[in-house]
Amino acid sequence: MPSKRRIRWAVLPLGIATAAVLAGCTPTELHGYLPGFIESGQPATDRTDMVAGLWVNSWIVLLVVGVITWGLMGWAAIAYRRRKGQRGLPVQLRYNMPIEIFYTIVPLILVIGFFAFTARDQTILETQFEDPDVEITAIGKQWSWDFQYDGETEEDTVWTMGVQAQTDAQGNVTSELPTLVLPVDQSVKIKLQSRDVIHSFWIIDFLYKKDMYIGKDNYWSFTPTREGTYAGKCAELCGEYHSMMLFNVEVVSAEEYEDYLETLRDADQTGDINDAYDRLQNQPGTGGTPEDEEGDN
Repeated sequence: MPSKRRIRWAVLPLGIATAAVLAGCTPTELHGYLPGFIESGQPATDRTDMVAGLWVNSWIVLLVVGVITWGLMGWAAIAYRRRKGQRGLPVQLRYNMPIEIFYTIVPLILVIGFFAFTARDQTILETQFEDPDVEITAIGKQWSWDFQYDGETEEDTVWTMGVQAQTDAQGNVTSELPTLVLPVDQSVKIKLQSRDVIHSFWIIDFLYKKDMYIGKDNYWSFTPTREGTYAGKCAELCGEYHSMMLFNVEVVSAEEYEDYLETLRDADQTGDINDAYDRLQNQPGTGGTPEDEEGDN
């Protein structure tokens, strides 16, 4: 048997090579080429690192399991292949208790581990801010987005109403997309609503998305940590023009954010956006009394 010293000297170069390779990786590579990171390593939100860590570490564990499994399969195929001159079936073996215990216990440990880390991170991700700096209502509709910036009063509440993206023959977007504006380094809580069918609110670089249902409000809390422009889209098939249900996200300074809200006030886009338009409220009789309805009949 080789001595421990020889094994140590054999492993040392491998460890040095691994460290050198990892040291040369960019933040994008270290985060598994996921969106949401730039060369400086600064994430897009305070939650992005957590999501990326769970994703990348899970893949590392799975890759190690895969390499070991593929290696054992290859070794068994080579070591127990039919030799020259052999006939018939190879010797059949049954009930190897140590191996059976191994391939029962190890997968169980992996499943419990994945569940524990996922539950831990999901609890943090789904914990909503009680008193956020900014509260916004994002409303999905076929096939665009409305954004309402909720204030303390209706006069302080402003909104923008989006229309479906238009494209040319090559599929390039030619119209202005709805834009959600967020202040950097301020806590944000978004209420997610649907006007018609199930949609899903997805800001790609934020590495998170949530479904939007009729009659059930969902919430998402986070803090944008890097100024910039980000792409958003619906991630739930919602009809013929689902692929055109796009929007942009602008993360700006606090001053720019307040200036943007002021431009909406100047445009008289104030109050509750549902008073301006809501497909689900356009039911017969919602605008009159029962007596009016009888008169109409």
